[in-house]
Amino acid sequence: MRILHHLPLSPQCRLVRLVLGEKRLPCELVIERVWEQREEFLALNPAGEVPVLVEENGLAVSGARVICEYLDEAYPDTPLLGRTLAERVEVRRLMDWFETRFGQEVTRNLLGEKVDKRLYGRGHPDGNVLRAGYGNMRFHLDYIGWLAETRSWLAGPSISMADFAAAAHLSALDFIGDVNWAKAPAAKDWYARVKSRPCFRGLLTDRMSGITPPGHYANLDF
Repeated sequence: MRILHHLPLSPQCRLVRLVLGEKRLPCELVIERVWEQREEFLALNPAGEVPVLVEENGLAVSGARVICEYLDEAYPDTPLLGRTLAERVEVRRLMDWFETRFGQEVTRNLLGEKVDKRLYGRGHPDGNVLRAGYGNMRFHLDYIGWLAETRSWLAGPSISMADFAAAAHLSALDFIGDVNWAKAPAAKDWYARVKSRPCFRGLLTDRMSGITPPGHYANLDF
């Protein structure tokens, strides 16, 4: 059985879990407390970061983007990077958007302050950083809504890793109750469609000590 070393609320790990689920690739999930810097884990990824996928043949693949592209090459029956060159360009552009701009402007400011600081013992959330994260989220939700209204899926006619990259970040933020869906109906409708896919079931059953997700978190109809 392949193994995914992960952290439950890491958007990068959630992206890989969604891709594995969409491709129907069974996987054992192993929570990796990266702050412990286990020697066995560092041997798999000297950077000491998750996600790390270990295949049955022992191949260790590190980093969400690297893992996702590897999975699309190794298991092409369910292509998630796009079917044409133009689609693949757009999927990669949006993946980069969510992993860099959204991640830096929203996720780091909210999830980083509320969860990561507690896990790593770095003190209490900074109110100014939280306010910046909430403010930035409004723009990004509007952009997601515009994409969802003008296309079948975020990057084009088929669901892709772009949808899962966005949903990975939003699902983690939704877990801590930080997404105001009432202000973003188009993004909410798109997210409901993604959340209804079988690959999402594992994420919706995640629980974390000290954090209770809002009632709608696991509700497919919000």
